[in-house]
Amino acid sequence: MLSQDNTALVVVDVQGKLATLMYRQKNMHDGLVKMIKGARMLELSVFWLEQLPEKLGPTSPSVADELKGLTPVAKASFSGCGEQAFMDSLKAAGKTHILLAGIEAHICVYQTALDLMNSGYEVEVVVDATSSRSKQNKRLALDKLARKGVEMTSVEMSLFELMKTANCDAFRDVAKLVK
Repeated sequence: MLSQDNTALVVVDVQGKLATLMYRQKNMHDGLVKMIKGARMLELSVFWLEQLPEKLGPTSPSVADELKGLTPVAKASFSGCGEQAFMDSLKAAGKTHILLAGIEAHICVYQTALDLMNSGYEVEVVVDATSSRSKQNKRLALDKLARKGVEMTSVEMSLFELMKTANCDAFRDVAKLVK
């Protein structure tokens, strides 16, 4: 089960023109912004990946605004796990459970999720903060990941699971965020 002590959020490659071409891109961006805000309210470790930023461009402004104070890790491999700086940072954070969100579900999110799972992490994809250019590729990726043991969650479900109780210090702010 998710807990504030054992969970980190990884944001994958929400960049440039590609980010505007996602299936239900506005919903995906809104979900991602809420997920990042909620994760920061709950003081989770947040990791930020960018695929070849010199070619694909910077992270979408609405997402980058929520990641202020963090430095993106540039990567060339589709899986974030192919970038040693990311893996070293993740290991140093000491988290065992990863919430994964971003694009594209069937490429970089898919490969990162499987590699993280194969590295011993428990992985959950935040479905409403993740997308692909087509509905079909998003669905295919989520279905295949689920068959391989990766869990699916939503922004609201994961944030409330992390809080556990309405007595959580961040409850009011998180509840307002998702309503």
